[in-house]
Amino acid sequence: MSAPGRWFHPLDADPDASLLLFLLPHAGGGAAMFRDWLPLLPSDVAPRALTSPGRDARLAERPLQDWDALYGAVHDAVVAELDGRPYAVFGHCLGAHLAFRLATRLVAEGLPEPVLLGVSGWAPRGFFRATLADSVMPEADLLAHVRRLGSFPEEIQRDPALLARVLPALRADLRVAATFTDDGAEVTCPLVSYGGDADPLMVEPDAMTHWADRTSRYLGHTWLPGGHFFPEEHAAEIAPHFVQTLRAVHTRPTPQPSA
Repeated sequence: MSAPGRWFHPLDADPDASLLLFLLPHAGGGAAMFRDWLPLLPSDVAPRALTSPGRDARLAERPLQDWDALYGAVHDAVVAELDGRPYAVFGHCLGAHLAFRLATRLVAEGLPEPVLLGVSGWAPRGFFRATLADSVMPEADLLAHVRRLGSFPEEIQRDPALLARVLPALRADLRVAATFTDDGAEVTCPLVSYGGDADPLMVEPDAMTHWADRTSRYLGHTWLPGGHFFPEEHAAEIAPHFVQTLRAVHTRPTPQPSA
């Protein structure tokens, strides 16, 4: 769904849309995670679904393997897309890590903050924390982890050639997550969270409540049935809800009378 060397799908943002929406996928994933979202978005919202090196059409590229490298590269890719239009960011799992820290960094750099930040499948507290050992676990153990999460289709899990193509990105992203350090940062933009009620990575039942401590503009949480990859199963519920929330918080400037 992306192209070699290109970070976002579609390749170019619709120039007629009034809002940009950056979509950041889970560990090991690319823009394909959001394939069912794109038809659900209204014409005035231009999707920018992220594909990092080592996945989808960028399989030939080496995945980035530590937090600073990936975070810095995604930051630069997002900044290059900003064109004066308001924007929102939605991230799932590792994408939620990135989305949250991007929002804090962009504001610190004097750039416009997101109109809305959406996070799912991760919270600063109460969620599974990957370790460096997880990123180099034997393939059998990694596949057991994958099956528990339901992150790869069965046809991929049964095909050694396909596994050899997709597992390096997952290992790299586990390493990225392991090298992330939470410093208690907060965002100033509105934030809404989503979670799967049977997510095996949520180790504390109140994990998602901790988002309320990270912004003074917390808009609440929505539970959906499913495991860690519930956003792929519930695109028809989450995408419209997020857009509705986006419309509620986004106020366009009042037109000035012509001279």
